Amino acid sequence: MTQAPGGAGGTGRVRPPVALAFATILFAALVIGGIGMVSLLLGEDPITAPGFGQFPGVFGTILAVLAFAGVLWAGLRRPHPSFWSGTWAGLAAFVVYLLAVWIAGAIQTADPVLAASVVGRLITAGFAFVVLVGGMLAGWGGIVLVHTRGGRPRWPWEDRNTP
Repeated sequence: MTQAPGGAGGTGRVRPPVALAFATILFAALVIGGIGMVSLLLGEDPITAPGFGQFPGVFGTILAVLAFAGVLWAGLRRPHPSFWSGTWAGLAAFVVYLLAVWIAGAIQTADPVLAASVVGRLITAGFAFVVLVGGMLAGWGGIVLVHTRGGRPRWPWEDRNTP
């Protein structure tokens, strides 16, 4: 097995594409799990409007993940990424999520006012803030992976020096 760049014991920084992949997967998991937990705690569905199916929520989540990844990648490819990149990635995901749910809902129901009320409820009930907080946490995690010299995650049996 080859040593990671930066010295013995696998102490090299995580490459930006790998950090982006980890952060994006974490963001998607936080959004899906977080919205599920808020729904469980409140005892209600995120979207309960008549004529709305699952499509607007799924569409919003997919576009939020793509927006998160795009904004975070813009920050990670810099020589010294700033933690502000994680904040901007979370904010972008939040805005894109709400816009995508509104657009998909307005197209599906042909009622933009009903779609706007659904978006308002996502905000007031706290479902949308799961996207914001999850995006910020995952974004900061991606930046931390690039900043640290911890190397890639390794299982104990991957190290030849461990008995």
